[in-house]
Amino acid sequence: MNVIRLRTRGLLLALMSTLALAAPTGAAAAVTSGSNRKVDALVEAIREQRAATWHWQRVLGERRSWAGFVERRTTDVARLTALRDSWRKRATRLKARAARPPHKTAWLCIHRYEGAWDDPNAPYYGGLQLSLDFQRTYGGYLLRRKGTADHWSPREQMWTAERALRAGTGFYPWPATTRRCGLL
Repeated sequence: MNVIRLRTRGLLLALMSTLALAAPTGAAAAVTSGSNRKVDALVEAIREQRAATWHWQRVLGERRSWAGFVERRTTDVARLTALRDSWRKRATRLKARAARPPHKTAWLCIHRYEGAWDDPNAPYYGGLQLSLDFQRTYGGYLLRRKGTADHWSPREQMWTAERALRAGTGFYPWPATTRRCGLL
């Protein structure tokens, strides 16, 4: 009978120590959950900065940056911080480039004669009065993501027009206005 009690007691002690090791309590639990919150916040920041980078790359007509999605495989705070900073730097640089379209002065002149940046009146939308066909052809990504050009930022509208210009349409979609601006 004593042998059975000893075995049972031994099994119970082993089980209790295993459970104690598996579930940290007190300060150890607080450190673990605090660390998880920091990792979660970093992972979310990485996703946001990567999305911003990819958005501006699409708007500028550039190839999308490669992403290894390292944040899915690591919980190293230093590595995640470096990754977040890298994506943030890229997104900031692209947003600054987007603020300076090559023909910005021309687009601003056209806008001055065309309409408000948020002009919702069909059949032409936005500050450059872009038709739905024009938006589908040169700004399909933005049309799907945000709706018509009146919902796009002025930068996005200018870069869509810039894409059309580069494709060979020139300033011809705005014949009267471009004459006033001295572009034709």
